[in-house]
Amino acid sequence: MNKPVLLIVDDDPQVLAAVRRDLRSRYRENYTVMSAASGQEALNAIRELKSRGDSLAMLICDQRMPGMMGSEVLAKSRAIYPLARRVLLTAYSDIDAAVKAINEAHLDHYLSKPWDPPEERLFPAIDDLLDAWQAEYLPEAKGLRLVGYQWSPQSHAIKDFLASNLIPYRWLDVTRDADARALLDAAGVTLEELPALFFDDGSPVMRNPDARQVAERLGKPLTAAFDVYDLAIVGAGPAGLAAAVYGASEGLRTLLLDRHAPGGQAGSSSRIENYLGFPAGVSGSELARRAITQAQRLGAEFLAPLEVTGVAFDGGYKRLVLSDGRQVVTRAMLASTGMFYREHSAPGIAEHTGAGVYYGAATTEASAFRDRRVIVVGGGNSAGQGAIYLARYASQVEIVIRRDSLRETMSQYLIEQIEKTPNIQLRPQTEVERVEGEGHVERVVLKSLADGSTSPEQADALFIFIGTRPRSDWLPNEVLRDAKGFVLTGRDVMAAEDYARIWKEQREPLVLETSVPGVFAAGDLRAGAMNRVASAVGEGSMVVRLAHEYLALT
Repeated sequence: MNKPVLLIVDDDPQVLAAVRRDLRSRYRENYTVMSAASGQEALNAIRELKSRGDSLAMLICDQRMPGMMGSEVLAKSRAIYPLARRVLLTAYSDIDAAVKAINEAHLDHYLSKPWDPPEERLFPAIDDLLDAWQAEYLPEAKGLRLVGYQWSPQSHAIKDFLASNLIPYRWLDVTRDADARALLDAAGVTLEELPALFFDDGSPVMRNPDARQVAERLGKPLTAAFDVYDLAIVGAGPAGLAAAVYGASEGLRTLLLDRHAPGGQAGSSSRIENYLGFPAGVSGSELARRAITQAQRLGAEFLAPLEVTGVAFDGGYKRLVLSDGRQVVTRAMLASTGMFYREHSAPGIAEHTGAGVYYGAATTEASAFRDRRVIVVGGGNSAGQGAIYLARYASQVEIVIRRDSLRETMSQYLIEQIEKTPNIQLRPQTEVERVEGEGHVERVVLKSLADGSTSPEQADALFIFIGTRPRSDWLPNEVLRDAKGFVLTGRDVMAAEDYARIWKEQREPLVLETSVPGVFAAGDLRAGAMNRVASAVGEGSMVVRLAHEYLALT
């Protein structure tokens, strides 16, 4: 952490040098002493300190300077660093101005020039002021800081991208955090330019960026290193991550791509308690972090956010078409893009998505709903994990399900945890009728399926975990799917009506191979998958052996 700053401002070079010398002789071990030759230069330096997340402990400013009087500099600095101590340097003739500045600029002290000897006329006053400042100040927010509106879909998208990619950041709500407005004012960012991303290295603030721009600024690679790969994996959920680890470790030139971040739906789980080797459970984000680190250490490339929008087949090669028009060529390919939550059709849901309505995202948004009431829709394991995590923050969590109970859809260990959590309430035989609110969720109207009655209830957020569908629409028609869109593999392909028309190889499809030779599917995207993290990891690792077998035949 950088030392707090003492900033001296004087247009007289000799006075400036003298104050700087005296302060450094006494305070340099605990403070950074900086100087400025004008009021405007000082304010620019203060804004830069704020943008970087550094602390300003004291501003010592001469009164008579061209362009801007010292009292004006001190007054303007208060909006940026309200707790910093403000000291005015004055000549005897400026005592009246100093007294006036006590009220107008909230002056803490004034010093008459000259102050020799400093041990008697400078240091005692500075010591007292710094002691008072140390007792009151809180360290400035450092590192990556995101400023925006809680109810902004754009802010939610950037929060979700940073959290999902395991990038540490601090969220500042402009409507609730006073420091957020000071940060914006210091950088000259308007409310219309939110969300804004601040960096502690002094680099320019990002105004209303998208996820790809953020990734580029943070130095995440978005360009493939090679012209041709042995194995390209589309989707970095558990199956894709496992394939990347084993593919790289077994010598295949391996590329892993994802439209958002590593982990997939499992990555958003607050705690996975039935995965082998983690008796105390493990969060989805931690599991994803370990897996992507392992894959990259072994030599796999990972590019995100990059969306694959289509695939073309050219002899034995597969050309993956990216959303920006670029192509990646590979000899074998794994589709492991998993599933996504179906959009809820109740009125008001679409209008409030990202502004109180969230699909999954419990770990990203939970802290914003401390001491508030939230509703979770869904009865699967993801809904149960989300509800338990939200209960750490919210005053009340209600789980809304259409069934009579959770027993048919949720693991027993989660049911037991929910029953033991006092601020979680189950609402069976209930559905969401509509969502209401001005600019964000304020009320949710619930309907009883038993008697058809409805009740509008105050709620601050709705987290939806229902109706997953396979993310398979990017695959071409040659890759056969079942009626629900799940990709057919192995023997299931051979039973499909169009199998003979499409499959022209002399051999049968391999176990996890699709209707296109060298194109494999694993995880939740595959028809007949077990929908468990462990089974997805197993399938991903199996694909690597099958890819070796396929490549040996070509």
